[in-house]
Amino acid sequence: MGFKKQLFAAALLLVTDLFLAAGLVFTLHGRASGRFHGTENRFREASAGEALGEPKVVALTFDDGPNAKYTGILLDGLKERGVKASFFLIGECIEGNEDLVKRMDEEGHLVGVHCLYHTDLTREELETANHQLEQTKSMIEEVTGKTPEYVRPPFGNWNETLGDKVSMEPVFWNVDSVDWKLKNTSRIVNKVMKGTKNGDIILMHDEFQTSVEAALQIIDNLLTNGYTFVTVDELTID
Repeated sequence: MGFKKQLFAAALLLVTDLFLAAGLVFTLHGRASGRFHGTENRFREASAGEALGEPKVVALTFDDGPNAKYTGILLDGLKERGVKASFFLIGECIEGNEDLVKRMDEEGHLVGVHCLYHTDLTREELETANHQLEQTKSMIEEVTGKTPEYVRPPFGNWNETLGDKVSMEPVFWNVDSVDWKLKNTSRIVNKVMKGTKNGDIILMHDEFQTSVEAALQIIDNLLTNGYTFVTVDELTID
């Protein structure tokens, strides 16, 4: 009788081991086939993307130009590096700097609207705000022969009412260089490099020497890190 009990216990242990082995195989197969949708699967997908060598992209954008002193230097640096950027222009800065606007367009950069006088559009009467944007758009179109499709609202302030009225797509940012405040090349570079990741839009300005110097250093660093520069129309903007 004792022998039969031992035989039964051994058989039960064998069956248990078989079930555990089958469970392990199922778990491994589930992970390999992507049936589990938790953190492990997301990590696997990200790793697969990196392994496939999918390009990392970033959009570099400049507000408040064109600037007679520094925009040309920036354009020289962009051309030398084969990099395209996006410029959002202030209407009152265009007069007398039409050659810079024309050069932006001819060299493949995106030219968009910032505003006419750099005012908070959400604090203006709707018709006044729209007039500022439309006038700036017309000034750009007169120089480039192309109708701007994108607007960068000053201070990033936008609302649904403006969205319904204005015919252009608003563009915001993920990485703020705060270059207008820092005015220190190395600090600007460090801030942007620390915060930039794939698919980001970087906000800078082309009216300060430190901003232009920092922008070119940022470009060199990101190119070295495998990034490709695109204009904002090449990114999916939510």
